[in-house]
Amino acid sequence: MRLSDPAQIQHNYAQLAAAARESVARQAQRHSINIRVGTASCGIAAGAQETFAALGEAVAHRKINARISQVGCLGHCYAEPLVTIHHPQSGLPPLLYANIDADRARMLVRYFLEQGDPCLEHLLAALEPNEVVPSVMDFTRFNQEKRIVMRHCGTIDPERIDAYLALDGYGALAAALCRPTDAVIETIEAAGLRGRGGAGYPTGRKWRMVREAPGRQKVVICNADEGDPGAYMDRALLESDPHQVLEGILLCAYAVGAGRALIYVRAEYPLAVKRLQTAIVQAAARGLVGRSILGSGFDLQVQVFQGSGAFVCGEETALIRSVEGFRGIPRPRPPYPASHGLDALPTVVNNVKTLAAVPPIMANGSDWFRSIGTRESPGTAIFSVVGSVNHPGLVEIPMGTRLRQLIFEVCGGIPNRKQFKAVQIGGPSGGCLPETLLDLPIDFDSLTAAGAMMGSGGMVVMDEDTCMVEVARFFLDFIQKESCGRCTFCRIGTYHLLQVLQRMTRGEGQPGDLDLLKDLGRDIQMGSLCGLGKTAVNPVLTSLKYFQAEYQAHLVEKRCPAGACRPLTAYYIDLDKCARGCDVCVGCCPVDAVFTTSTRKKGIDPELCVRCGECMSACPSQYDAVRKVSPPQRAPTVKRPESAQKGT
Repeated sequence: MRLSDPAQIQHNYAQLAAAARESVARQAQRHSINIRVGTASCGIAAGAQETFAALGEAVAHRKINARISQVGCLGHCYAEPLVTIHHPQSGLPPLLYANIDADRARMLVRYFLEQGDPCLEHLLAALEPNEVVPSVMDFTRFNQEKRIVMRHCGTIDPERIDAYLALDGYGALAAALCRPTDAVIETIEAAGLRGRGGAGYPTGRKWRMVREAPGRQKVVICNADEGDPGAYMDRALLESDPHQVLEGILLCAYAVGAGRALIYVRAEYPLAVKRLQTAIVQAAARGLVGRSILGSGFDLQVQVFQGSGAFVCGEETALIRSVEGFRGIPRPRPPYPASHGLDALPTVVNNVKTLAAVPPIMANGSDWFRSIGTRESPGTAIFSVVGSVNHPGLVEIPMGTRLRQLIFEVCGGIPNRKQFKAVQIGGPSGGCLPETLLDLPIDFDSLTAAGAMMGSGGMVVMDEDTCMVEVARFFLDFIQKESCGRCTFCRIGTYHLLQVLQRMTRGEGQPGDLDLLKDLGRDIQMGSLCGLGKTAVNPVLTSLKYFQAEYQAHLVEKRCPAGACRPLTAYYIDLDKCARGCDVCVGCCPVDAVFTTSTRKKGIDPELCVRCGECMSACPSQYDAVRKVSPPQRAPTVKRPESAQKGT
């Protein structure tokens, strides 16, 4: 590829960046107050659009000179809708407010913007140090994160390219276009960037394989087919900072000599699709996508392909078949996509997070990236932490951070004074790790050695009320349904594993079931074609390894120690604590299993009870009369009086 004069490329970029900074500055000068509302999917689900509208109406009604803009996800999904207000005349830094519905939005406009009261009772954090509010800066979530990939998430307008260009966006691309393609690959290799899609394969090595593959036509695919339950890292990045992902795609395409790039994103992400398409159109209008990018002679066409939601299409060969118009099922490897990918062309398939990490690396250098994380796993890791934690959401932490630090310090620990029990890492195929491994460092190799995996970054935290047999059954049920069915081991083996687990959660386990789980699990790992089948049994094997006593209780004693398996539990009412005349449990029972005795106290008919737990939830805390036991035979019985009608 013959490139134009590097000085001309830099000049073209400098003009774009200067115009963007001027546009942003002009807009800032027109408004004395800047308000940002998080409108990624998590914010919208919590009512952010209503908050945005209420702020606009209140500001207009009170004639306040304020600009209200939409931004993406800041990561604090538990606190949505999030609103950031920067009111320079108040002398305060930008203030981040949590759980701001429409009514609170109007209140902030009235009391803060009009009357000067910052309403600190609704504050989550101040985004810069300030002596007026020093205590809120001691906020663990901000202090312990290291944001590289998520550096702009929740702070810039994702639908406005000038916001990205004004922060030196696409600067790494402009600099790279002035260098040989090998220099770009060498930088990524030296940085030690490993694929963030799950396997952790060295990114630079994959790029070099495609670059050196025979043929002039090469393809780049951004894999945004995020199907793990509870995982939403890729979606949040695409909704919050699509231009950083797009710049990473451009850098990859330039490095490998590709003229075509494709972003494979599932159709269930309509906002991500919309913002991606907007970003591509805006970039093309400024000469950053299309023919002779920045006058360099480098051409790249980028398109968005919407997948239909098959979990197995997250596997690269299944994804490629889906794009080609076939059923999305994995194919044997070799040949690998690096030599025979889309339309039999050499193809790079990289995850969203991998590509989003490329611009910061190219801008700051490989040594800078190596200084973060561990020797074998440099950089940061992004997790969507869900389940039994006080502060669920997105976090970006340096590789090597301990699990204990992430769960208890960054994410606030376990709610309701419950005890930690396990954490599953790596999506539905990830392993379940116990409390004894909480000091394990988070990196590719340490997690794999413990039986888990980094995966795409999903993390589910479980407390003492979680049954590990049921957890294994739940995730195996998901994977079994999502299996493409091509492999006998995956199609039939996971079905039989699921049957065994279902029996055990019903108290119908048979002698030899534990050995069957182990043997069949290993056979599925060895005999499956793709990563879905090979990792499908991770939840089963790791939970069996670390929580074998719980399996034994289900198998031998026919009880669920956590009280989570309905067929192995029963509810009863402690008559010593039950209050006469309180009918709360009677009114909430959906099947009229709760009845009133001759003493006006209550009892539960075990033949009618469906073990939903509504009576326990409804019982006033001062009485705390409803009990749950396992096995069901341990529940004391109270005979329903013949004169008592159901529900009376």
